[in-house]
Amino acid sequence: MSIKVRNTPQVRRAAGTSLHRQIFNVLRDEIARGVYAGTGVLPTEEAICERYGVSRITVRRALTDLASQGLVERRHGLGTFVKMQVSGRQAPSLSLVESLRKAAQETQVKVIEVSQAEAPPDIAAQLLLAADERAVHALRLRCADRLPVMLTDAWIPAAMGTGVSAASLKKHALYELLMNQGVTFGSVVQEITAQLADPVLAKLLGVEVGAPLLKLVRLMHDQANVPVLHISIYLSPERSRILMDFQGESVNTLVTGRIVHDR
Repeated sequence: MSIKVRNTPQVRRAAGTSLHRQIFNVLRDEIARGVYAGTGVLPTEEAICERYGVSRITVRRALTDLASQGLVERRHGLGTFVKMQVSGRQAPSLSLVESLRKAAQETQVKVIEVSQAEAPPDIAAQLLLAADERAVHALRLRCADRLPVMLTDAWIPAAMGTGVSAASLKKHALYELLMNQGVTFGSVVQEITAQLADPVLAKLLGVEVGAPLLKLVRLMHDQANVPVLHISIYLSPERSRILMDFQGESVNTLVTGRIVHDR
């Protein structure tokens, strides 16, 4: 879906974000969403200048950056052509455990850290950890064709994370290790937000500092409704999407997601 307005607002110079980079980000997003899939041709430099109220030099720098990333090809006298192919979007139809298994099969994992430490206060509270109680912390990076696509930051109560180690996580997905220890997953509380990439996240995911990221947080419980896993998943919207599938008779705001406005 593309939202159109009568008059497109001009871009403004923002702190830390140059004008040409703003144009670059907008055009890159439109390419990824298939806006130009029909013709395969971007608007002319003049059209982009008029659309955003910027100079031709600014537009040319944005198009040069797109070309350097292999997203477009500039042909003198002919225009700018999209090179990136947008794959078809398939509807999801997997259970949570099956989707976790599929993600593990389709990506390669790099274990960055496995240690026992005190969880951040908000995570400790959600996991019902006692004061000074330590938990297993596992930080992993998943890649597809050597390209970073997902960073997972997991916390597990120490009593349930005895089988979680760097060696075991190189061979098995985290959910498999917990299930092998007798954990049967029950309810899942999930939150989807956005976050800007700080220097650490930017380096790990191979994006620019300040780039927008999708952040998916899951608090997973066992069948007795005891929290057993808190995991934060960071994704670049340029490479990943979050798909959900619901049965019509079970659709409600608790299942599909309730929108909460922070004040």
